Amino acid sequence: MTDLDFKKTGGLIPAIAQDFETGDVLMLAYMNEAAWKETLASGMATYFSRSRQSLWKKGETSGNQQIVKEIRVDCDNDTVLLKVEQRGGAACHKGYRSCFYKKIIDENSIEIVEPKIFDPKEVYK
Repeated sequence: MTDLDFKKTGGLIPAIAQDFETGDVLMLAYMNEAAWKETLASGMATYFSRSRQSLWKKGETSGNQQIVKEIRVDCDNDTVLLKVEQRGGAACHKGYRSCFYKKIIDENSIEIVEPKIFDPKEVYK
């Protein structure tokens, strides 16, 4: 098993979620050692919420689960790439398929490049 270097990164490592079939980058989150172990044990993407200071299994509330199909670790053992099956259609807690739904046009404007899949106010009551 790969020994991730949690000490080098202050206990949290970046975890990139990528659509297994399309290669689209869906989101970036963080994992602590407990989230890493839970992801390996369950096959479900589990992250550490910096705002709530707790583990969260992706999709527990929204139903937009990430089933892990493949895991890759970078050369320094301090970043994880999860290739996932995104169930429910949306990875972003703001209701979009990807957290990267904004395209920068110039320093003063952005373009929303994806349709919203769900209304967060309805899902996260």
